[in-house]
Amino acid sequence: MKTRYFLLLLLAGAILSGCGTGNKGEVLGVRSKPFRAELPAGMVYIPGGSFLMGQTDQDVTFAQIAQTKQVTVSPFFMDQTEITNSQYKQFVNTVRDSIAITNYLNDDKYYVKSKDASANGKKYINWDYVSKHPVFRSGKGKGQASNAGKLDGMYYQGDDRVFDRNEIDVRQLKYNYAMMVLRNASDQRFDKTKKRSDFILRDTVPVYPDTLVWLNDFSYAANEPMVEGYFSHPSYQNYPVVGVTWRQARAFSIWRSRVNDAVKDAHGLPHRLPYSLPTEAEFEYASRGGRIGTDYPWGGPYIKNAKGCLLANFKPGRGNYTDDGGAYTVNVRSYFPNDYGLYNMAGNVSEWTQSAFDEAASTFVHDMSPTFNYEAKASDPEVLKRKVVRGGSWKDIGYFLQNATRSYEYQDTAKSYIGFRCVSHFVGRDFRDKR
Repeated sequence: MKTRYFLLLLLAGAILSGCGTGNKGEVLGVRSKPFRAELPAGMVYIPGGSFLMGQTDQDVTFAQIAQTKQVTVSPFFMDQTEITNSQYKQFVNTVRDSIAITNYLNDDKYYVKSKDASANGKKYINWDYVSKHPVFRSGKGKGQASNAGKLDGMYYQGDDRVFDRNEIDVRQLKYNYAMMVLRNASDQRFDKTKKRSDFILRDTVPVYPDTLVWLNDFSYAANEPMVEGYFSHPSYQNYPVVGVTWRQARAFSIWRSRVNDAVKDAHGLPHRLPYSLPTEAEFEYASRGGRIGTDYPWGGPYIKNAKGCLLANFKPGRGNYTDDGGAYTVNVRSYFPNDYGLYNMAGNVSEWTQSAFDEAASTFVHDMSPTFNYEAKASDPEVLKRKVVRGGSWKDIGYFLQNATRSYEYQDTAKSYIGFRCVSHFVGRDFRDKR
């Protein structure tokens, strides 16, 4: 009898302990760490809201592709400036180093020493070690001589060499990534023949920007100095990166998300929502800076201030490129920011958006966070590979600087006047709400 009574006490204790201390068996939800949204480095917070998207002034090109529509955009973070040469070079160097380590060095010191027996032989690069012991080190240093011979394959060889200089063969710099195409998954969610892998996009993208755009985009222009120095010379490090295709811009945003996720994982913190290119609605909304019915990010309707100074980097007059302070691009923090604190939302470089281009998009997209996305295949006709470009550039006339002006370029083309910036979507209450 005593044994049976003792067993009943043990059973009751186990039941109570399974329910948690003092909760009396109530459903209290899964406990998680308190989450507080942080402002990502280099970004500004764009509060959600509604606005009249579309043309507010004359349609100089008679394109009739910017019909007005009342839309609502949810809050998000946006890069304060265009992505710079320095920021994009970090992406290029990371890809370069990862290829050097995995394909050429095969040195265990550059990998994380895992104690997990279930790692299945996979090795992961120890980027903390790489930062302290660079794979490519200028001058002579400890370990440099041993690396040099192994890295010969990374450089141009034979007749491709100039003055026997060691120059990285940029054709090797390719980034592999995978991502879920959620729209396709949603559209085919009831198709029982589909597997999860059918909605995973896998892509390999050459990451080095096309520096020859400074010659390709112009007939008989002496732009060789821009080809040779714009991306590589430190004096241009805070200028917007150009010569980047839409696919390269997306690859950069995915890489940026993975870098941030790795740091969050190391500290046991929840991930930030992924970085991406802005939709064209988000770009126009952010460009307006909270102003209603204005033509330009600074308001307007003029491109000069009261002192007669030009307010953006574009092609004024009949081609007086230097009147605004720059013959080509300028520093990404030039001119005054708009009311959201964003620089050069008009001028300097046009910018890729996430959205596919369709002349009639405003007639069929939703009015809540609208965008028309299409994942073009290599076999698709060129008309399906158009992506929306916004903001106008250093070589455009003032019309293209207007908030509502739409244009496009093909996703695999690179131009000397197109760059990009990223967004990261915000979920939860208003970021400014401190309660």
